[in-house]
Amino acid sequence: MRDQAMRQIVFINTAHFLNHYILLILATAVLGMVTQAPEAFGSDYGPILALGTAMFVLYGLGALPMGWLQDRFGRKTMMSVFYFGCGAGLLVAGIAPSPLVLAVALAFMGACAAIYHPIGTAMLVEAAGEKVGRSMGINGAFGNIGVACAPVVTALLAAKLGWHFAFLVPGVACLLVGLLWLREEPYDFVKAAGPQKAFPPIPPAVVRRAVVVLMAIASVSGLVFNAFALLLPKLMEERLASSPDLLPVVGMLAFLATLCGGLTQFTVGRMIDGRTLKSIFLPLAVVQLPCLVALAFVQGWMVLPLSALMAASIFGQVTVNETMTARYVAPALRAKLYSIRFTIGFMGAATASPLVGYLHESSGSVATALLVLAVFGAVTFICALAFPNRKEELQPALWARAAENGALPAAAE
Repeated sequence: MRDQAMRQIVFINTAHFLNHYILLILATAVLGMVTQAPEAFGSDYGPILALGTAMFVLYGLGALPMGWLQDRFGRKTMMSVFYFGCGAGLLVAGIAPSPLVLAVALAFMGACAAIYHPIGTAMLVEAAGEKVGRSMGINGAFGNIGVACAPVVTALLAAKLGWHFAFLVPGVACLLVGLLWLREEPYDFVKAAGPQKAFPPIPPAVVRRAVVVLMAIASVSGLVFNAFALLLPKLMEERLASSPDLLPVVGMLAFLATLCGGLTQFTVGRMIDGRTLKSIFLPLAVVQLPCLVALAFVQGWMVLPLSALMAASIFGQVTVNETMTARYVAPALRAKLYSIRFTIGFMGAATASPLVGYLHESSGSVATALLVLAVFGAVTFICALAFPNRKEELQPALWARAAENGALPAAAE
């Protein structure tokens, strides 16, 4: 039984890796497409990048009904659709002869990729038991290693084999993992764990505050996360490796910067189980505004550590945000709230592709886009200030006493 549970967790983490990897293929593949296929797609960065807009829109909107679809069709079926749908979309994108076909293929892939976060995250929370932070950190590291690998692997495939293979190779990988997933028996973590502790009676006012802040964070962080991930390869190209022959170098530099985010997410996950969420969230949020402003102006190798710091802030914050739902929302409502939260977040993410493309097209550099993101970084900091800081997070038994006392006192409000 334990072996089956571990295999399920491996599939959940693998799906997170693939989910983030495939959504960022276009951001680096475009750098090869403008030189390898200008007759089919044109030679301008912005318009090709904007072909991913529908992908991110459907990725965001598609997350909304997933909690309800899970109740009707089951997690096994939904995750099967994730693997095979994403694989099929990537294969069509890899042989796309025109911008329209590429945009449609990516849109279909985005709709299938929308399955992962609402369902996969809820599965992981159930599997984690009382060690939610640690499990979220490991899972988050898988996702952000996917983000880190996307530019370097895509760049290598595009440079050595052609841009087509940047889509075809991960498409085949999705299908192969999907076949392995079909061999797995459905597994219910809650039933396997036996009797569970009742969810603590958190005062409604505290829950409302947490959920409102969580939704506000989602609307901002989705845009910042996606826009920065899309900008990173172009930032490295403009500031550090402008020659087309250095495409693999661009990918490697983006990989190194993003890898810091994955490592931070793992570290944050281990810290969360012993600390209040606000005490971790606030330091992560405070660096975004100055870091993005600095990136808009610095040149040369200073871009690399600043990008790494920004990646650490963004990706570490993701682990905190996902744990917020686990600590403040009852299990029966989590999948649906994850659906709503990810829809809000990824609608923000959907605007990143056209926004980055437009700002780069109008200004001729990434500086303007980074300054716009800095404004959203300031909003993230305000959200961090507003989030509850409750000692009851670490001692859930104390929530009953807080409810009797009218939700007071707070730990360090």
